[in-house]
Amino acid sequence: MNVPRRADALRNHERVVAAARELFAERGLDVTVPEVAARAGVGRATVYRSYPSKDELVLAVAQEGFDSLRARTLAALAADDADRALRDYLPDLLGHLARDRGLATVFFEGRLLPAAELVDLIARLFDAAKAAGSVRPDAGALDVRVVLCGVARQLILLDERDPAVWRRYAGLILAAFRP
Repeated sequence: MNVPRRADALRNHERVVAAARELFAERGLDVTVPEVAARAGVGRATVYRSYPSKDELVLAVAQEGFDSLRARTLAALAADDADRALRDYLPDLLGHLARDRGLATVFFEGRLLPAAELVDLIARLFDAAKAAGSVRPDAGALDVRVVLCGVARQLILLDERDPAVWRRYAGLILAAFRP
């Protein structure tokens, strides 16, 4: 039987998620559960009650970002002009990742299922552009994964936070995949 949460428990849960979202976006995944608890103004046990592991907390926070990115990717896949869709999509994606360090880290690591699914959808977008003749014919899903996630990883390691720089690399990625 699913028992509804008490009002104070629900508020605490929302505060934990909000604090984790802020900290992960600001600093990436090196944030600790005690830091999340402190930012939320709750004890560690409150966090662990809802999220027994840090990965579960990361996934809960990243899920919203992945849902948004997935919707954007599916919209690009549904576009009539695959080349235009890819040229619009990739700078938008990297600009979004520049603003959310935690989501970018989960994305390039690909260890959580939504990240892997998103990269697969992006590879399908590249395939659609390849079928339209605007992506080199020898490019495959592994190439997309290596280049795209490699760029994200390096920009994170360099602590680059300027979305314009991330979007510039989107242009370089697109150029590398041109026939």
